[in-house]
Amino acid sequence: MGFKALCLGLFCVSFLSYIYTPIPDNIEETWKVMALDAAAKTCTLMALCLENIGVMRYEEFISMIISLDYTQPLSDEHVTVTDTTFVDIPVRLYLPKRKSEAPRPAVIYFHGGGYCFGSFKQRAFDFLNRCTAKKLDAVVVGMDYRLAPQHHFPAQFEDGITAVKFFLQDKILAKYGVDPTRIAISGDSSGGTLAAAVTQQVQTDPEVKHKLKLQALLYPGLQVIDTSLPSHRDNEHGIVLTRDIAIKLVSLFFTKDEALPRAMRKNQHMPLESRHLFRFVNWSALLPEKFRKDHVYTEPMLGRSAYSLPALMDHRALPLLADDAQLQHLPRTYILTCQYDVLRDDGIMYVTRLQNVGVQVFHDHVEDGIHGALSYMTSPLYLQQGLRIKDMYISWLDKNL
Repeated sequence: MGFKALCLGLFCVSFLSYIYTPIPDNIEETWKVMALDAAAKTCTLMALCLENIGVMRYEEFISMIISLDYTQPLSDEHVTVTDTTFVDIPVRLYLPKRKSEAPRPAVIYFHGGGYCFGSFKQRAFDFLNRCTAKKLDAVVVGMDYRLAPQHHFPAQFEDGITAVKFFLQDKILAKYGVDPTRIAISGDSSGGTLAAAVTQQVQTDPEVKHKLKLQALLYPGLQVIDTSLPSHRDNEHGIVLTRDIAIKLVSLFFTKDEALPRAMRKNQHMPLESRHLFRFVNWSALLPEKFRKDHVYTEPMLGRSAYSLPALMDHRALPLLADDAQLQHLPRTYILTCQYDVLRDDGIMYVTRLQNVGVQVFHDHVEDGIHGALSYMTSPLYLQQGLRIKDMYISWLDKNL
C-alpha cells in the first residue's frame, strides 16, 4: 500500500511539474491563464503518451479535441454566413446584410494551428470573422487549407494562393460586391505565416490584376532557420506554446522524419548552402535592444544534418527569407507580437526588414500577451487579452481599409 501511494505521489508531482508554468506578474487574469496553460499542457502530455504507445499520432489527438469546438455556418441579423469552396478549397463567407450602394471592402483570413490542426469552423475564428464583417461592413472570407502531416509544404501555400487568386477575379469580386481596391489579407500564428507568403506572391505576380491593399499578421511564425532567437530562449517553456512543441509542429509541416526536430532543437538543421540566408534573420542586427537583452548571437552550426530539405530555404514557407527586392512590393502592413511568445522575434524582425525597404508598417506589441490569445475569446475560459487583441486588429483594419 505504501509503495503504491509513493508511486502515485511521485506521478502526481511529476505531472504537476510538467504542466506548471510560472505566470509573469504583468499578465492579467492569472488564474484563467494558468488554467488554460495547464489544460493545453495536459492535452499535449496525453497526446504524446498516446503517440509513444502507438494509439494515435500527437496531431490526431489534438485535432480531435479542437474539432469539438467547431461551429456550423449560422447567420444572424447582421451577417449571412455560408460554407462553400473556392476551387475545392473550403471557405466560410460572411456577407453583411445591410444594403450598400457602393462595393464593400473584403478581408481574407487564414486560421492558425501550427499547420497541423484547426479550421475557420472554430468558435474563436468564427467569432473574430463575424465581428470583422459587422464592424467594417466588409465581406470576410475564412479560408481552410490542407493540413500536415498528411500534406506537407507546399500544399498549404498552394491552397492559399489558389483560393486567393480565385477570389481576386473580377467576376468573383463582382458576385460578392467587393471593391477590388480595398482587400486585406490576415492570419494568426501559422495562418499569419501563410498570409505573409501569399501576399509576397500576389504582389509580385504580373498575372494577378488586383493587388492586396493591406496585410495583417498576428503573432506569425516567419522563419525556422535559426531556432535559438532570444524569444526561443526566453519562452522555451512558455505559456500554451513551448519551444519543443513549436519545433514538433513546424517539423511536421515539412516532413515526418524525426531527424529534423532533433536537429532543430540543437539548431543544427540547416545545410551549408543556406549560409547566405542568415543575414535575413540575424537578430543581433534586426531586433531592438530591449528584445536582445543580454543574449549573445551565435550563427547556427551548418552542414550537420545527414539529409537535405530544400523547403527549409523556401521563402514561400518562411517569408522572412524573401530578399529585399521582394519585400519592397508589399502593401501597408500590421504586425502584432506578444511578449510571452516563442514566435515573438519573428514578427519583430519582419517589422524591421519591411521598414528598411520602405514598406509602411504599424507594429503593436502586447507586453502581457501570450501566443494564441485570439483562440481564447469565447466561453468557458475567455481571456480579456484575446478580446483586446481582436479590437486592436479590427480597429487598424477599420482605419486603413
